[in-house]
Amino acid sequence: MIADNRTPVTTLDELLALDEAEVIEGYQDGRNGEPEPGGNRSKSYWHGWRNGRVDSGKEQPDAAQMALARDYLAWQRSKERPQ
Repeated sequence: MIADNRTPVTTLDELLALDEAEVIEGYQDGRNGEPEPGGNRSKSYWHGWRNGRVDSGKEQPDAAQMALARDYLAWQRSKERPQ
């Protein structure tokens, strides 16, 4: 379903379940200014494409992207703390 592929990733569980190769492909395409992907692309690709657009300055991050980035950074920092 196309709508499901266009729903922003909002949780770490969703993020970690994405296909990394497709995220990278989408990121590179978004960064390079490729048009928004059609319904034949996965949620992983679309997530990468959105972030590539933001990181290249072509778009501003939306609330979902900013919240996920905060959660991801907090998770990464908690893993670095000595036990």
